[in-house]
Amino acid sequence: MTAFVVSLAVIFVAELGDKSQLMALTFATRFRALPVLAGITAATALVHLLSVLLGAAVGAVLPTGPLSILAGVAFFGFAAWTMRGDELTEDERRRAAGASRSAILAVGGAFLLAELGDKTMLATVTLAAGNPGTVDLIGVWAGSTIGMVAADALAIGAGRLLGARLPERAIKIGAAVAFAAFGVLLVIDGVRTITS
Repeated sequence: MTAFVVSLAVIFVAELGDKSQLMALTFATRFRALPVLAGITAATALVHLLSVLLGAAVGAVLPTGPLSILAGVAFFGFAAWTMRGDELTEDERRRAAGASRSAILAVGGAFLLAELGDKTMLATVTLAAGNPGTVDLIGVWAGSTIGMVAADALAIGAGRLLGARLPERAIKIGAAVAFAAFGVLLVIDGVRTITS
């Protein structure tokens, strides 16, 4: 349960202000919310399953202490990435605006491509690397998938209510601070593991 809750919280925070949230807003202006969420959920479940498997492989090879410190440093990088911000490329904007086939397939395909190598995918790999047990990996997968879908659902709902006037700077700062805090905790845990 701990892996689930931590993964949900970390990925929810990672998704705030991410380009996939911008894609969710764009798709929500063209399609009904339910098909958009279904496409996001399918793509997210697949990408995060691959991320968890990759993280488990890395976690099985590297010792726990150094891996925890490496994960903490990665979270500092995620904090900086969050502060830098994400924007849709022209190609991603065109894909989101021009999707005319089934909404679920269009959204799912676009999200699958957008998430490969994205910070939420890398954060999920990092979380899975620190949770080598099978039950923990299922918790990481479920938590990261639900966290991302929840953040994107929030973007769709907020976008419909508030238009495009979300306090982007406040969201970036809050997400970056949360990443940095997770980074500090991971580094402390890694140092404690190495020294004990």
